[in-house]
Amino acid sequence: MFAVIWFAVYLKSRGRPVVFDPAGKHGEFGKTLLPIYLDITKAVLGLSAGSIVLLVGSMNFNQSTGRRSLTAFASPLFLVAMTIIYGVLFMILLALSYEHHLHHPNDPGVYTMLRYTRNQSLGFSALACFCISYIWLIAAATK
Repeated sequence: MFAVIWFAVYLKSRGRPVVFDPAGKHGEFGKTLLPIYLDITKAVLGLSAGSIVLLVGSMNFNQSTGRRSLTAFASPLFLVAMTIIYGVLFMILLALSYEHHLHHPNDPGVYTMLRYTRNQSLGFSALACFCISYIWLIAAATK
């Protein structure tokens, strides 16, 4: 999923300049957009981790359902786990890219198209995995 999203983001972003700070104001991204991106990602990560713990825990402690019913949720739970991996990588690499940008503001090679598309792809992959896994979990639970 990550490769497909990365390719789509790259095709959409090709030929455009890569700018970190909106309107060219140095440090503006860190004041306005970065906290919003990180907060949204933290909320998705919290819901994902809670879903794994709640589902696996409730299936193991429920006496009427055996381990066999947990296998129906294995694939959507894998997507939930991928949400966590993509989300953590997104948060770390976005913060590192921005930190590097702050220390080298006039270097055009600091925030490249590769880093831009990587960050965008990780964020959207986390969101896509989260949405698909929840739809899949709902479908599996209502069978």
